[in-house]
Amino acid sequence: MRWLDHRDPMPDSLRGAVIALGNFDGFHLGHQAVAGEAIRWAREQGRPSIVATFDPHPVRHFKPDAAPFRLTTLEQRQELYLAAGATAMMVFHFDSALAGTSAEDFVRVLLHERMGAAGVVTGEDFTFGRGRGGNLFVLRALGAEVGIEARTVAPVMDGGEPVSSSRIRHALQEGDCATATRLLTRPFAIRGVVQHGDKLGRTIGYPTANLPIEGYLRPRYGIYAVTGRVLGTGLELKGAANIGIRPTFDPPKELLEPYFFDFDGDLYGQEIEVAFHHFLRPEAKFDSLEELQAQMAQDCDESRRLLG
Repeated sequence: MRWLDHRDPMPDSLRGAVIALGNFDGFHLGHQAVAGEAIRWAREQGRPSIVATFDPHPVRHFKPDAAPFRLTTLEQRQELYLAAGATAMMVFHFDSALAGTSAEDFVRVLLHERMGAAGVVTGEDFTFGRGRGGNLFVLRALGAEVGIEARTVAPVMDGGEPVSSSRIRHALQEGDCATATRLLTRPFAIRGVVQHGDKLGRTIGYPTANLPIEGYLRPRYGIYAVTGRVLGTGLELKGAANIGIRPTFDPPKELLEPYFFDFDGDLYGQEIEVAFHHFLRPEAKFDSLEELQAQMAQDCDESRRLLG
C-alpha cells in the first residue's frame, strides 16, 4: 500500500483518485462507512481510492499538553486502510502551515492542483481549513468550481447514539472493552517494542513483556485478558496483562506488561501488539509477593476462561 505525504507531488498513477477525508484515528464503524463509500465509488469508476488521515492530530497541534488520546498509530491505520481495500493512505502533516491554510486553498491548491482529486467523501460533520472555515457546503461549492465531486456519509448509529472516537475513549477509560470492541469492530490494541525491565515478574514466575504506552489513550488501569501478536512472525499468543503504574513495586512506573501463557521465548527488541479483550479488575497494591502471586494465578485462570 502506498504511503503518501500531502507535501509531496502526487504520483501520476494516483491522480484522479477518490479521497476519503477525515482524521480516522480509531477507524471505527463510522470511519469505515466513509472510507467504504470512497472505495466503492472509486471502484465503480475504475479509479484509485485514498484514505486520508491527519498526523499529528489537530488537537495535539493546538493543545500540545493535552492528555494522550490516540487510538491507533499511523502504522496501524495503514494496515486497517489496506484491509478495507484502499489503494493508498494520505498523511496530512498537521503543522502551522496546514493549520493556516484557508478552506479555499485546501480545496483549490491541495485537493485539486496538488492531488488531482476527482471526488471526496466525508462525514457530515467534517470541517477543514483555517479556523474550521470549511464545511460540507463549502466543500461542495468550491469542489464544483474545480471539478471535484463531494459526497457525505451520515453518522453510523449504535444504541441511539452516533459512533464516535470520544465514545470509544470513554468506554476504554471505564474498562468497557465490549463497547469499545463493538464500535471499533476489533479490540483496542497497543503496539510497541519490548523493552528490558527490572525482570521482577520473572522472579515470581510470571515473566512479562514490558511495553511503553507512549501516545496511546490510557485505558482504565488494571488487569485485562489480552491477546498478543508478534509482528512479522505470525506468532499469536493469549495472556493476562497489567496496564498502570505497578503500585506494589517502588518506584511506580507506567507500563503495559502482558504475561503470555505457555510461552518462554525471548521477545526483547521485537514489536508486538497487545489487544484488550476483557477488563478483570483494577490495579491493587499487595502487602507481599505471595499475595500478588496468588492473585496473578487467579487472574490468569480467569483470562484463560474468557479467551477460551
